[in-house]
Amino acid sequence: MIEQLRKIYPSLLVHTNENGNLDTSYKWYKTAANAIIGIQKAELADKDQALLAAFLVPYDIKFPPMTEDEQRWKKAIDQAEGPADSAFPVLTPYRFIYFSMNKNQITPVFFHEALQELFEKPVPILWENESEGIIIEEGSLSEDYPSYEQMIDILMSDLYVKITFFVGPYQKGFDSIRAYYHSVIRDAKKVFAYSDKTVITYIDAVPYLLIDQADPALRQALGKNVLQEFIDDEDTLKMLETFVQSNLNISETAKELHLHRNSLQYRLDRFFEKTGIDVRQFHQAMPVYLAMLAKK
Repeated sequence: MIEQLRKIYPSLLVHTNENGNLDTSYKWYKTAANAIIGIQKAELADKDQALLAAFLVPYDIKFPPMTEDEQRWKKAIDQAEGPADSAFPVLTPYRFIYFSMNKNQITPVFFHEALQELFEKPVPILWENESEGIIIEEGSLSEDYPSYEQMIDILMSDLYVKITFFVGPYQKGFDSIRAYYHSVIRDAKKVFAYSDKTVITYIDAVPYLLIDQADPALRQALGKNVLQEFIDDEDTLKMLETFVQSNLNISETAKELHLHRNSLQYRLDRFFEKTGIDVRQFHQAMPVYLAMLAKK
């Protein structure tokens, strides 16, 4: 088919990954065989474009052409629910990492190129839209992947891109991969509605996901019964949240809040005296943390 089209449109070319970015002077299409072809816009009248769109899929050049790996993963995810191990062999665990950027900060093509430079080997990226997508990490659980906090620092300093990452749990095999894909995206959006962290792992997200499932009456009761008279005390709530996020470490919390250790100890003692809850004990700190999340 491509050769037949080339006889009509001499400028037709087939895009390969080695060709680099797509030329904006061309109109791009995807064939039934997933080949990306381009024809110079000067060769296409309106009737030509209408005809080509009848049997080819117009290709949005804002997104980079999908690599073979990305096509294989997308095919596996798009399959109906159920075992999909026949799609291609999965020899190592994998995980999906959701990312989200502010709109119009950077093009998907440029972001794709920048992100690949941060990994030792190419990683598949599946786009939801121009500002959201999924990175696919393949490798052993102990494999040394770059820190996503470090990635954010690099992207911010070099490209001025503000981005957040939600690191999904590892999976083995393709059972329910479609459900896994959609759950990572859904859970990420829930979690970032509660937290202003730029990187959150699935384990870190569990308290947020639990609170999100609680009905409004339970959430209100948690805040009222656990936080008591401090429910609207923003300074105390900030202190408690920082204390829990600092692994109940007095020194780290004091440093983060720019407080003297003795001042922090006094505030924790005061909370204990008023509520009977000693947040220096893990089993008492966790309900306080959940109550603060329920209040948000």
